[in-house]
Amino acid sequence: MKRKLPILVLVFLCSALITSAQSPEFSEPWKNPNVALAIDPYEGNDINWDILATDKRVVAIIHRATIGDRVDRKYAERRDEAKKRGYKWGAYHFGKPGDPIKQADFFLDTVKPTADDLIALDLESTDGSKHMSFDDGRIFIKRVKEKTGRYPLVYGNNEVSKAISEQYGADDVFAKTRLWYARFKRNVTDFPQGTWKTYALWQFSSEQNCNPANRPACLYTVPGTEYDMDIDVLNGTIDELRSKWPFDSVTVRRAVATRPGYAGVPPAFVRLCTSLMSWRDACVPRSHWKANGFFVARKISTQFVFRQSRLGHKAD
Repeated sequence: MKRKLPILVLVFLCSALITSAQSPEFSEPWKNPNVALAIDPYEGNDINWDILATDKRVVAIIHRATIGDRVDRKYAERRDEAKKRGYKWGAYHFGKPGDPIKQADFFLDTVKPTADDLIALDLESTDGSKHMSFDDGRIFIKRVKEKTGRYPLVYGNNEVSKAISEQYGADDVFAKTRLWYARFKRNVTDFPQGTWKTYALWQFSSEQNCNPANRPACLYTVPGTEYDMDIDVLNGTIDELRSKWPFDSVTVRRAVATRPGYAGVPPAFVRLCTSLMSWRDACVPRSHWKANGFFVARKISTQFVFRQSRLGHKAD
């Protein structure tokens, strides 16, 4: 008997596969007592180092080093103290309007990053009159790569991440960086995939969603700090954070061949086809894909056509 799966069902199933794959990292990962945390202070934040040390999950510190053409007044002394205490260390530049080459050089001259120091660029908003523009951000990133051989992380809130994804897509600069994502809510269901598939670090708590009058309501409280401390989470363990630090290399994800002849087939499609028992033979090798962007599959005498509207031919 012939059986057909409606196209909408296939779309739903593929979407569900992708959504379910994202869920753990975007659903309060900090509640897992095994995941690693970091803080990212600036000169205006207070730190009690001895009390901070009681939270063993906080293993890294990313400090503002420079803002425009000015050095953060607490940067050097806190770098020395943090490294003495064994914390992983990082530095970020708060981008401002002005020459991005000069800002990049100033940042690197100030930080003098070692191979194990994380480096990052803070693109604070979409307003190029108040903060570094995206085009200048690209120039800054390229300058850092030219001088260090490394790509800095890009810090951006949801508005910034979405705008970059919409304007630049798989850009030859932004897409080579890792994302330091700022979103002050418990769960994220609308992460703006495009330039980035996910985050390297997620800044989930700050004075944006935490206040001194109700500290217990804050998403997380780091001992030895005040309510206004920015807190970041890695969707991974302390050992994983230490091994991934300083997040300066990007691995281009490739399609995985799970069955003979399936090289280049997006994993989402392979998982879909192999999970549906009666349609196990429905997927065909890439050589059978039509050039017009349609995915053709056959099962005995039944044929259905599925248009790859969003996933295209790229690995997910």
